[in-house]
Amino acid sequence: MSEKFQEGQVLEGKVTGIQPYGAFVALDEQVQGLVHISEVTHGYVKDINEHLSEGDEVQVKILNIDEKSNKYSLSIRATQEAPKQQERRPRKQAAPKQQEEAAGFNTLKDKLEDWIKQSDDREKFRK
Repeated sequence: MSEKFQEGQVLEGKVTGIQPYGAFVALDEQVQGLVHISEVTHGYVKDINEHLSEGDEVQVKILNIDEKSNKYSLSIRATQEAPKQQERRPRKQAAPKQQEEAAGFNTLKDKLEDWIKQSDDREKFRK
């Protein structure tokens, strides 16, 4: 294990490989770590290839060093300023269309009266 790297340290690295779950970044000739897909950028990353390519120079922060397995967990996202959250406004609810609803029910009411009259007329005709 290299003693020159510490958790929390921010440094430049080079992307050496890309997998669906993350990118491998070389910190120097002997040490490389993994930037998990969730640590690539703020927000959801569906395809890591849309954000990184092999050979890219990236700034990373060392999140964790597992000395037993000599694995480095890295983050690109931790070196970037978080995007400002836009204020979420409550969704506007449509105002009830009282005139249209009233007109609709009134129309049915009028039609119902017409249908009853037609039905009565048929009954009279059948007799």
